[in-house]
Amino acid sequence: MSSSAGGGGAGGGGLDIASLLDKAKELDQLKKDQDDVVAEINKIHKKILASPEMVDKSVDAILLKLRGLYTRAKDLSESEISASTALIGLLDGLLQSGASTAQRKKIEIGEQKKKRIKSDTDTARFSAASMRNQLDQAANLKGEQVAARVKSDDEKDEWFVVKVIHFDKETKEYEVLDEEPGDDEESTQKFERKYKLPMSCIIPFPKKGDASSAPDFGQGRQVLAVYPGTTALYRATVASHRKRKSDDYILEFDDDEEDGSLPQRAVPFYRVVALPEGHRQ
Repeated sequence: MSSSAGGGGAGGGGLDIASLLDKAKELDQLKKDQDDVVAEINKIHKKILASPEMVDKSVDAILLKLRGLYTRAKDLSESEISASTALIGLLDGLLQSGASTAQRKKIEIGEQKKKRIKSDTDTARFSAASMRNQLDQAANLKGEQVAARVKSDDEKDEWFVVKVIHFDKETKEYEVLDEEPGDDEESTQKFERKYKLPMSCIIPFPKKGDASSAPDFGQGRQVLAVYPGTTALYRATVASHRKRKSDDYILEFDDDEEDGSLPQRAVPFYRVVALPEGHRQ
């Protein structure tokens, strides 16, 4: 006869687990029924051994009873085999399901890893391509006027209109010329100033003949703009809405107070750029 089988769980669906537990309970009951039959058979065996004369008197009845008990035991054993086979099938299904799930997870993890690697590679490629594009754009500014931060300290940033003479792709530096003649402190002569500046100190102006590609700063937006009649750029606020992108900006410059108010000044769109982050004035 067989021993009892307990219920257990596996990594499968709830329905399969329930079937497994039901079949295990059935197997337990079969074992109990088998134990009862075996106990009855053993009782008869003991009586026969203890009183042989009793067998002679009622041999047919004893033999018929034993036959019935053994037949019951055989049926229970066959039912146990059937239940055990069913249990094995359920367990195999659950194990296969668990293996499939693990395989799927392994595949998913592998795909995620591939996507991550591809994303990192694409990002690196994009970054490299973006840098090349920036360097090409910087080189194309040769001969153009740009906004340049020529001086910066803890208190103030100084921005001027300068002309790009050369851009070095290796050092990523501009060589620029301040075309507005400056005064030599030691003489009365005028001279042109040249600067070598990193890319972070240069802001290209919008194209004069292409207003469509210029940024459109709305009313209330702070910008960096060329003060009328000079080559210096200062922080200003857009004072009114423009109808067309080619229209001049109407600006109020910081620290430009006259008679207690800020005058509104017209500045061409191609002399207005975004205000750099952290600008000091």
